[in-house]
Amino acid sequence: MEQRALGRSGLVVSRLALGTMTWGRDTDEDEAAMQLTAFVDAGGTLVDTADVYCDGDSERTLGRLLADVVPRGDVLVATKAVGRTGAGPMGRGGSRGHLLAALDASLERLGLDHVDLWQLHSWDETTPLEETLAACDAAVASGRVRYVGISNFTGWQTAQAATWQRAWPGRVPVVGTQVEYSLLQRGVEREVVPAAEALGLGVLAWSPLGRGLLTGKYRHSTPSESRGASPQWQGFIDGLRSAKADRIVEAVITAAEGLGTTPLAVALAWVRDRPGVTAPVVGARTAHQLQASLDAEAVRLPAAIRTALEDVSAPWFSYPERRSDR
Repeated sequence: MEQRALGRSGLVVSRLALGTMTWGRDTDEDEAAMQLTAFVDAGGTLVDTADVYCDGDSERTLGRLLADVVPRGDVLVATKAVGRTGAGPMGRGGSRGHLLAALDASLERLGLDHVDLWQLHSWDETTPLEETLAACDAAVASGRVRYVGISNFTGWQTAQAATWQRAWPGRVPVVGTQVEYSLLQRGVEREVVPAAEALGLGVLAWSPLGRGLLTGKYRHSTPSESRGASPQWQGFIDGLRSAKADRIVEAVITAAEGLGTTPLAVALAWVRDRPGVTAPVVGARTAHQLQASLDAEAVRLPAAIRTALEDVSAPWFSYPERRSDR
């Protein structure tokens, strides 16, 4: 698998990242072990989790697998903090107290002495940004974190965080931003991706398959065994359904038929090779599902197909992102 630098940093990762949001709930440990083994065997290195995934069981599962199934040195571990992991006002957020306690708890669940990438899972409007980022500096200085990233930040939030860290020598740079990005969700192209490219952050794209819609499996109905049939996930998936989404899915299916590949491979290759993107983050309930994403490594989209997909999925731009007098 091809490797890429995460933004303008020395952290080199596989151009496909393995997401583990379902580990410990929808994906049991045996399936997770098969996924991790297949991913590493394919040349994958970056494995993404978070302290809130499955109430910490995602991190616990990954930690056990790194001890027993795959050598720690073969994997770059990324996790996140800010989400609620305890009761009371200090049970969540970007305060120094919560973040450093959350990091210690993540390391304990993972059974590690450090993580390779620690990401702020969301913006915290109740905590001064300088306090949040000072906690990131402290985490790196202590040796418990190698690199720092952000997730789900808007464009101005991305720019503010990255610029603050660049403003004074010795602060830890923000090297990556993880955001939802797919043919069905291109809003990040307005402000987030340009900010990331300008300030040296690599983009990690979560839900690159449009919450599963771009695979085509929901084209005519909702399969009973799919996440879309689950009360827990139905609203999340339905949030991207629309007449425009239907047209995009049909265009992806047409492209896949013409190329002799799958809609999944077309959708994944499109976002993987977008400007500014370091790696899509793919999650799967089973090793069989993951293999379909790994098989997309060899797919290259011809320019004409890329253009057609970009036209049918084009996001809305207006002033000031696009001006008619330019």
